[in-house]
Amino acid sequence: MGKERVWEQDFIIDRLTNSIINTISGDTFPTEVSHLSKNDLKSISKKKGWNFNWRSEFDDLTKEVYKLTIVNNPNIIQGLLSITVEADHLFMNLLESAPFNIGKDKLYEGVAGNLVAYACKVSFQKGFEGYLAFTAKVQLIEHYETTLGAYHFRNQRMIIETEPAKFLVEKYFKT
Repeated sequence: MGKERVWEQDFIIDRLTNSIINTISGDTFPTEVSHLSKNDLKSISKKKGWNFNWRSEFDDLTKEVYKLTIVNNPNIIQGLLSITVEADHLFMNLLESAPFNIGKDKLYEGVAGNLVAYACKVSFQKGFEGYLAFTAKVQLIEHYETTLGAYHFRNQRMIIETEPAKFLVEKYFKT
């Protein structure tokens, strides 16, 4: 069996919000994160503008895959997240905003930040004190340091430690 591919994260944190914000109206919408279902996969494909093969993430039993939706609108997926539970931290395999939430004409801001905050929340729930690791594209390392408070560990590995994780969770998830 070949070595599993490690994706270099290239999501952009456009804005840290407490929800997602419609870029046209400025209205904010509360969100919820839930497990991706097999039925959801019908709307997620490269033909529909998604960049990654989410079916392979979903089929890998070592990974947990989540979707971000607007409260009371569960059929439109705003973004996706794949994480793996490691021995002492959570690893973010992949994060992708929906095709309509990418670029200068995106419909909603705050999607990527919302999903990163959720991964930090899961890390706290699993007893990892918020620790979240991921592999970044080289050109985005400084962006993640600035926007997420991530620590550049070595090579392309980034780590979000307890304090920045707590900040993100409190920003998005009122406790």
